[in-house]
Amino acid sequence: MCDTNVTWSGWYRLFIDGLSAQIPDTCVEVYSCSTDIPLWIPDGHPTVEDGVVTRDVCGHWDNYCCYYGSFPIKVKACPDNYYVYELVRPTVYCSGYCADVNISNTSSTAVTPAPISTVNLSVDPCYNYTVLDEPWRANISQPSNSYKCDISVSWSGWYRLFINSLSAQIPDTCIANYHCGTVVPLWIRGGHPKVEDGVVTRDVCGQWNNYCCYYRSFPIKVKACPGNYYVYELVSPTICNSTYCAVSLQPVTFTTITNSSSTVPLKPVTSTSSTSSTSIGEDDVVLDFSLQTVTSTTSTSSLTEGLVFMVGPNATLDTISRLDTTNSSVDIDLIGIAKNNNERSAAVAFMSFNTMENLLKPDFFNTSNDTIKTMMSTVISATLPKTTNTKLTKPVNFTLKHIREFDPSGSLSCVYWNISEWIVDGCSVLVTNSSYTVCSCVHLSTFALIMQTSRPPESNSLLDVLNLVCVIVGLVFFSLALLTFALCRWSPGVNNVARINICISLLLAHLLFLLTQQFLSLIRPHQVLCAVISGVLHFLFLSGFVWMFIEAVLLFICVKNLSQISSKKREVLSSRYLCVIGYTVALVVVRVSVGLVPEGYGSEQCWIKMDKGFIWSFLGPVCVILALNIILFINIFISLNSTLKKLNAEVSQMKQTKIMVFKTLAQFVVLGCSWILGFFINGSKELEILFLILNSQQGTFIFLVYCVLNNEIRQQYRKIIGSLCSRLKQH
Repeated sequence: MCDTNVTWSGWYRLFIDGLSAQIPDTCVEVYSCSTDIPLWIPDGHPTVEDGVVTRDVCGHWDNYCCYYGSFPIKVKACPDNYYVYELVRPTVYCSGYCADVNISNTSSTAVTPAPISTVNLSVDPCYNYTVLDEPWRANISQPSNSYKCDISVSWSGWYRLFINSLSAQIPDTCIANYHCGTVVPLWIRGGHPKVEDGVVTRDVCGQWNNYCCYYRSFPIKVKACPGNYYVYELVSPTICNSTYCAVSLQPVTFTTITNSSSTVPLKPVTSTSSTSSTSIGEDDVVLDFSLQTVTSTTSTSSLTEGLVFMVGPNATLDTISRLDTTNSSVDIDLIGIAKNNNERSAAVAFMSFNTMENLLKPDFFNTSNDTIKTMMSTVISATLPKTTNTKLTKPVNFTLKHIREFDPSGSLSCVYWNISEWIVDGCSVLVTNSSYTVCSCVHLSTFALIMQTSRPPESNSLLDVLNLVCVIVGLVFFSLALLTFALCRWSPGVNNVARINICISLLLAHLLFLLTQQFLSLIRPHQVLCAVISGVLHFLFLSGFVWMFIEAVLLFICVKNLSQISSKKREVLSSRYLCVIGYTVALVVVRVSVGLVPEGYGSEQCWIKMDKGFIWSFLGPVCVILALNIILFINIFISLNSTLKKLNAEVSQMKQTKIMVFKTLAQFVVLGCSWILGFFINGSKELEILFLILNSQQGTFIFLVYCVLNNEIRQQYRKIIGSLCSRLKQH
């Protein structure tokens, strides 16, 4: 089973033969649960009091229990000793969620995997390491011809990283694809340790498909050293085209936010009431941590809005209300956080910066796809000052009001600021509409909402006009060829079934393509319609190639049975049988493609998507048909030469067969081989124009070769034209 094919929606409860079940929270063997990669959750199940929690999903492969990471899911423990899951489509094909009979007790604490035991080192790695100074590991983009792969490195012992002789470290936040001189840059999850922590183990992640931990590699060991640097016991990654990243070690810097020309002061406020609201000046940002019960403080200025809420040890509240600013709000379980602190107190500071998006621009959101990025919300920030244990008990939900017009075709991302860029790790979109979006995050930071919309293709008016004219001319000649095949009288033994169906398939394909491109702006927002159109185009173009192959087969049979052409065709390959083959083969290819990669249809131009190699669902069958046609033509020429030597009679029939062979060969070259030109365009305008002309004029070629150059058909044309002219003269 492959859960990537399931349309997941909402919450699910699992059963096995009527017995309540749960997703395992321990490693599951490969090929278990009726799938290749069984999925399990590594961080244990929650208790009833925990409410809804977010859990990572792991897939076992290559003797590593968390080789593949999938999108996180939400889990909730219910009072009657069962769990419900908000499942999402996994990231890896072919993987499936596992299930096991529920034997846990929800009143117990969540299961935590045992840490990997560390090795007792006789030599301190802080003073016995190998220097790794390779500048290309720095977090910068590299040319496509210089991708590195750490799987080929013979790793041994401990390493300290440098960038151009400056001390560096492996990043502990998400790194975008195609950075650090590789395709999948590796980073460590869980942050770096302190000196007193000693040797710790950290998971290694690699981003792909907009998920920061899509690929998971074998864990590595990390140690913080007294001289403010780190050493790593590196191992070979699990996938090629992946490399450990490096970033320079720099001191933490703080930015002062200014209001107009003056610096915003931080002024402590004292109060004696249990719930107080303090009147503050316009330029004041107030942080109030003096109260022992519950305190709420508000600050507003032209550029910033701030809220501080503190819970002291004597607070009797069970929950706190939502903290609201003009364009945003936050829901945080501050009561639960306070209970986890020894002082039984906690504080949250929530800020909204009205013009910060001009500084922290959406362009700092690095994605693999070329899109237009728009900041859809004000920049907000949430922290837990004066709180010892800042671990969140539940995900924090932010409601962000849209400050710009919402595009339904756009893709929204809840992001947070990480040193120098916006990233999505740990944040997801819960609810969205035209006015606001609710984001859920498993950590606190500086957040924003960014919308990605498709970048309109650069218009080339000359190429667009040429495309329009060429396709229309080709459609006209396709129509003339079809009328000729259907209405004119042909010599006995000439079978036009394949040619007629080639014209029908390509005529419909070119017509649908032309209409789609002319009305693309109206079709593109409707993703389902765009995907259906690309699937139909896939079917029609493939049908044309299948019919071209059928014509080559008919020609091969014709040459093999030269003296009994017509009888053999009727006995072996009837028109009905040919039609079944011609359209069923293409339909099967499209159906299998939809089943394997349903999201492969519906590109920006409403054609097959180029990512993940899905374009080979079209190019693969085309290459196979072209290869088979070449083999058939070689056999046809060999058989034709042999027959010419032996056969002395029926010279006219032999001449007709030779003409048919050369016409079919020319059709193969023009109709089939022109598609091969598409492999070599690679941005060349000249090749693009040549490709456009050759493929749009296929109807013109068929009409000229099979109709105009046929002497009998030309005579019928003369009669038809003469008859029309005489009628016009009479009128």
